[in-house]
Amino acid sequence: MISGGVDRPTLLLVHGAWHGSWCWDALRAELGAGGWTTRVVDLPSAGQEAGVQDDARAVLAELERIGGPAVVVAHSYGGIPVTQAVAEAGDVAHVVYLAAYQLDVGESLLGHHGAPVPPEPHGFQAVPDNPVPVFYGDVPGAEADRAARRLVPQSTKSFVEPLTRAGWHTVPSTYVVCEHDRALPPENQETLAARSGAVHRLACHHSPFLSMPGELAALLAEIAHGSVGPAA
Repeated sequence: MISGGVDRPTLLLVHGAWHGSWCWDALRAELGAGGWTTRVVDLPSAGQEAGVQDDARAVLAELERIGGPAVVVAHSYGGIPVTQAVAEAGDVAHVVYLAAYQLDVGESLLGHHGAPVPPEPHGFQAVPDNPVPVFYGDVPGAEADRAARRLVPQSTKSFVEPLTRAGWHTVPSTYVVCEHDRALPPENQETLAARSGAVHRLACHHSPFLSMPGELAALLAEIAHGSVGPAA
């Protein structure tokens, strides 16, 4: 069991592109069993024509509702609005980038990959073809299929809108590299991870919150403990 003291921060879990807060359910159960309080947010860019700034405002609003020390866990695209939001938020003890985009000011998702940026980014990026091997390569088949059916189109604007602030310059951060990832290649993650203060690695594909929620919960508990010092 994952245990801790009474002064533990709340963990805010922020999903990636095409996903929703539902993807954290198994991880939240593991963390809850150890007495950790978790919160989630649904980013408007998943299913709506919203951008990074809209998503960052959603993250900020949830942090304000928490009203106390928080560790923010960002997955994949979620790292971008989280990076923007924590630069403006108070009482964020730590950011965990889980196979996530730890970008800097002026950078965007498509720009990071050297992809062309449309001058007027409207519409949506369709759910990738064959999402199971891309996102859920090590998730049991039936569970992976259920997750794939819940994916929604992602706003193009969210992939092209650049950051105007980058909170990891002032808020401590940890990067978790998913070593068998097929969505964000591990070598790309390693480059991004150089911006974090600490790096951990998991032998998993892109979605350890589904494939190994117990192991991921233990790692996040360890990081969260360290973010506020020794437990009482």
